[in-house]
Formats: sequence, structure tokens, C-alpha cells
Amino acid sequence: MNNRNSKLAAAIAVLSEIILISTAALSTLLKQWNNLALLFLAIICIILPFIITSIADKKSIVLPSSFQLISVLFIILSLYFGEIKKFYITFWWWDLLLHTIFGSYAVIIALYFMQGIIIKEKETTKQRFTILILIFAFSFSIALGTLWEMYEFIVDYLFKTNMVKGGLEDTSSDLIVKILSALITSTIYYYHTLKNPK
Repeated sequence: MNNRNSKLAAAIAVLSEIILISTAALSTLLKQWNNLALLFLAIICIILPFIITSIADKKSIVLPSSFQLISVLFIILSLYFGEIKKFYITFWWWDLLLHTIFGSYAVIIALYFMQGIIIKEKETTKQRFTILILIFAFSFSIALGTLWEMYEFIVDYLFKTNMVKGGLEDTSSDLIVKILSALITSTIYYYHTLKNPK
């Protein structure tokens, strides 16, 4: 099964790349080095969802149909608007909003990822099987959230950025909202699945 490529995601990605490359070129000409590392990082990251989709196709891994679009938008909202346009500073809730989306969508990705990998045995009840895959999906979301916090720390350390703005408080609050959003998403899926007779 091939994952669908999103034309809308591709269009947004191309437009974003044009803006980012133009901004990076202008910053270089004006010798404004403060955001240059983040601009190059954003340029690279926007390509990643399409590379991941291509790899998933080769490995027969199922991804949500909205994967490319959500991923591209998330990268733009976090790196371009959040860091470069200073939305993290302008809006106190911006960081928490993105981490909430991250925690929830990571559960959805994990649920799709497990299709065809874990097969329900006839002896296993639907409730027990649902709980099993949700434990994996929830853990997957938290693991990705933890890796993201490590990524923020490493980027700050290497490129002298300020992604971890509040230190321990920022990291802890990010993880808490991810855990809560992952838990809520898992709970909704659990009750939705049990109510669905199929």
C-alpha cells in the first residue's frame, strides 16, 4: 500500500522553501547572521516529511493521509513563525499549542504505523488488543516528545539559539502537555474503537 502524496503539502513546501531561501540570501547579503542557522535548518526540515513518506513506501509502512501536510505545517509554525518570527515570545501559549499537537498526532502516526505489523489473534479480545496497541502508541508519542526536547537542547548548544527558553520549566511543561494530549487522544481512540462493531 502506497502512502498518498499531498499536492497541497508539496505546494506549501515549495512556497515556504522559496520564502526561506530568499530570506536566507537576503540575511547573508545584509550580514544578519542571527537567524541564518535556523533558516537553513527549516529549509532542510521541510523536505523531511517527503523523504519519510518515500522510505515508508519502500518499507510498506502505513502513514496517515495527512502526514505530509501536518508535518510541513508543523515545521513552518515551529521553526519559521515560532523561532524566526518570534511567535514563541509574542504568544506565551504558542509553544504549548505546538507540543499539544505534536503529542496527539504522534499517537495517530503510531496507530497507522502498526497496521499490518501487529495482527490480532482470534483468542485475543478486542478490548485487550486495543489496549495493547494504545500502550505502544502512547509510549511512541512520549518517546518522540522526549527526543524533540533533546533536539531543542542540542540545537541551542550547537547553534546558540534559544529554543529551550525557560530551562527545566519549559522542558517539563512541554512534556506534560504532550503526555496529556497523547493520553486524551488514546482515550478517545479506545472508546471509539470499542463502540465500533467492526
